Amino acid sequence: MFEQTFKNIDNILRIDGVATELDYTEQTSWILFLKYLDALEQQKADIALLEGKPYQYIMDEAYRWPTWAAPKTPDGKPDHNNALTGDDLTQFVNTKLFPYLKGFKQRAASFQTIEYKIGEIFDEITNKIKSGYKLREIVELVDELRFNTQVEKHELSHLYEAKIKNMGNAGRNGGEYYTPRPLIRAMIQVIQPKIGETIYDGAVGSAGFLCEAFDYLRPQATKADDLNTLQTRTFYGKEKKSLAYVIALMNMILHGIEAPNLIHTNTLAENINDIQEKDRYDIILANPPFGGSEDKQIQQPFSIKTGETAFLFLQHFIKSLKAGGRAAVVIKNTFLSNTDNASVSLRKLLLENCNLHTVLDCPGGTFQGAGVKTVVLFFEKGATTLGFGSGQSRNIWFYALDPGRNMGKTNPLNDADLAEFIALQKTFADSPKSWSVNASEIDQTTFDLSVKNPNGNEEVTHRNPQAIMEEITKLDAESAEVLAEIRALL
Repeated sequence: MFEQTFKNIDNILRIDGVATELDYTEQTSWILFLKYLDALEQQKADIALLEGKPYQYIMDEAYRWPTWAAPKTPDGKPDHNNALTGDDLTQFVNTKLFPYLKGFKQRAASFQTIEYKIGEIFDEITNKIKSGYKLREIVELVDELRFNTQVEKHELSHLYEAKIKNMGNAGRNGGEYYTPRPLIRAMIQVIQPKIGETIYDGAVGSAGFLCEAFDYLRPQATKADDLNTLQTRTFYGKEKKSLAYVIALMNMILHGIEAPNLIHTNTLAENINDIQEKDRYDIILANPPFGGSEDKQIQQPFSIKTGETAFLFLQHFIKSLKAGGRAAVVIKNTFLSNTDNASVSLRKLLLENCNLHTVLDCPGGTFQGAGVKTVVLFFEKGATTLGFGSGQSRNIWFYALDPGRNMGKTNPLNDADLAEFIALQKTFADSPKSWSVNASEIDQTTFDLSVKNPNGNEEVTHRNPQAIMEEITKLDAESAEVLAEIRALL
């Protein structure tokens, strides 16, 4: 039901001139969200009625879904005579509905309420559907969707995740928002969060880590207060970019977390030295953006100065963990061996302040559209790997993931690919793909952590000949530009 509806909506948006997968997701999101919000309100109103209690609607009647989007006749059929369409619909949405929804941010009693989150969503998003007739078609498609059962809600959240995935595959900055869900699930299964622990992602993107962690913990919510704990005191995130933040909010709400503890902010602009014990978390799950750069002012509070965004995030994560806290963080695999001062200092910090116990080496193609290979670092804060001053030494367990195929859009990572890693990691067992390195073997000058499989099964990735030719052509063009500039100076 949901899948075909989403396809039909994308086709309508394409005809209307909405250009990209990012825009498809954004525009589908706000309409879907308002329909879901109405279903949520109706469900709460029905429960209150059964309990003999009054229910105070979040939305004023003029702005509720059944009033402006899908009015019905007394027999429950669409009331086309009272349904806005064409210019009347776009004018209502742009000049009345959106300003009203945006105003929730000022009217909300607290930033930890769903009212405040509604205001934040519509403070960051605009209606890009130009034709009121096309908007009417989309609204009628969405109105046919139902969210009454857990099965329906699960299907909705699953397909919304698929839209986010497509947005990431479309390239541009969309790729920043999507971490393969099988990889996230494997990271969570290694970390094994428990109800009552706090979970944080300071580079939240589309909130994939937090949503998957919620799905992992939800079946464990057996006591009366467990679900409330998951709803209000478990998941925390921060995101800098507006579209990613809005999608993260809606993704968490569609997964069942009504008022997500998400903050729209540049995490790295916050002074790392101001982080106190009350600001720390039990678990950190994250895939911080890499390849970006931050200016000198942002770098200033960090003990290890670097323009590399991911390296600043790693310092932030270590500082944000409670003593004994657990983390799983994705980072470029070059971090393990780079010889620049920041990389060496950061590896030293990680090994001296934490127990780095597992390194998962991911093959090329794990992240679609990304041209770099990655590793996942699993560590605990406080129990050091090197054991400086203690006379103790620990092992670091490495696993080289090899699905046995070239990975790409048509052959993405799946849960089965990671099953062996999860099983072997429980006992840090040796295998053709896994091995341990004693901390005493680590060079304490460079702290090099290069992933080198002593079993000789390192992956060899052969590049596509067409890609090689395209790169050569690009390099030739760049060389020609440089030579032209030099000639102009002579």
